[in-house]
Amino acid sequence: MKKEKKVNDTNLSIEELVSHLLEIISAYKDEIETPHPFDIAKELEKLRELDEEEYKSICKKMPSELLAETLCEMPNYVQEEISEVISEKKIANIVSKMDSDDASMLIYNIAQDHEDAAETILSKLDDEDKEVIEKLNSYEENVAGSHMQSELFSAKLDENIGLALKRLKQLKEIDELDNIFHAYLIDKDDKFIGTIGLEELILFEHSQSFDDIPKEKIKNYSCKDNDDISDVVETFTNYNLSALAVIDENEKLVGRITHDDIHDIIQEQNTKQIYSLAGVNDEAEHEEDIVIIGKNRAFWLGINLITAILASLVIGIFDSTIQSLVALAVLMPIVASMGGNAGTQTLTVTVRQMALGEISYTDAKKTIKKEVLISLVNGLLFAVVIGIIAFIWFSMPLLGVVIALSMVINLLSAGFFGAVIPIVLEKFDVDPAIGSTVILTTVTDVVGFFSFLGLATIILL
Repeated sequence: MKKEKKVNDTNLSIEELVSHLLEIISAYKDEIETPHPFDIAKELEKLRELDEEEYKSICKKMPSELLAETLCEMPNYVQEEISEVISEKKIANIVSKMDSDDASMLIYNIAQDHEDAAETILSKLDDEDKEVIEKLNSYEENVAGSHMQSELFSAKLDENIGLALKRLKQLKEIDELDNIFHAYLIDKDDKFIGTIGLEELILFEHSQSFDDIPKEKIKNYSCKDNDDISDVVETFTNYNLSALAVIDENEKLVGRITHDDIHDIIQEQNTKQIYSLAGVNDEAEHEEDIVIIGKNRAFWLGINLITAILASLVIGIFDSTIQSLVALAVLMPIVASMGGNAGTQTLTVTVRQMALGEISYTDAKKTIKKEVLISLVNGLLFAVVIGIIAFIWFSMPLLGVVIALSMVINLLSAGFFGAVIPIVLEKFDVDPAIGSTVILTTVTDVVGFFSFLGLATIILL
């Protein structure tokens, strides 16, 4: 059995990378100590950046099983171009050695840029593998079925426990199954009954059947193959699951989703939220073409320009007020900045809690009330601070009153709209992380400038 060794040196030269990867290939063939596929993938990615020809040469020399394990750890854009690196025949061999979820993802990624190559690879697979991959890729990306794998350990209720464990041992010996945590129990019609953990199963006599297991030992956590993957993630996190059965509309067991897949999904969702809040598309950012990245960023910058013009129009309404009192121009950015930051705090917390399922449209009133109260307290606190500063700075008591009142108004609006905007967007099936920031910035700027300059016109002039 091959052991794994961690690779620590990430600053190897091209020659050292090639030499080390060739050593790994040789060690793998001799079934001696080899690094984890993740470490190999990092070295291979580094070589790809430094010398594409050497990268292709190493990929061609790698045994199919090793390359299969390594490709699973590599980014989607690397998988997309693998048909340009090695032969379709070798890719088909690699696919046959992968878990079904990894295999379907590889074929899907290849098809993004090389649909003909993906079809050719599929045609070289045996009928069973081809059918499984086509079924998994037929699901929409955001549903459970597209993230499941068909490899699992199932047993009929009337099956002998000892014989079932013997069958599991044989499947493990021939590498048919990996990361097995449960036995999935089904009836004679393949309908899902429940699961029992292997650590629980070994406590029962081998002469017993699964039907003899007490019902309280059998858990029935499952999801439908067409369930939204966000709901599946929530189930995993709420019940601290290591794997989850996937059933079809007829309640037949069709696969399972494991915790490592859920971890990847959570990471992708977090990345998408962070990018979206900044007006950046996470998929576009992985493109190598800077034109594509630039176009995507330019779109949101264009939207931001339009909203900035709206704020400037508000300032233009009070141009005579600003000309009469230069101090207003000095203090204006403070009001807008405080409102923007307060709104961003509320927005970030609200969007994150919505993503975690902690709040929804039905909780809107409670959430808005909480955020408005927090904003009011902070508004009053900083109104006093900036009011005193403005008074000392410009020796004008009423100017301190104006900016203090404006601070309270803008922070209140920031808290209110920071909570309302994402909730309303979700109600209309719009991703709240995408458009919330631009809308909120417009609101806080417009309200901040209008309240400050409007109050100054009324009180000071």
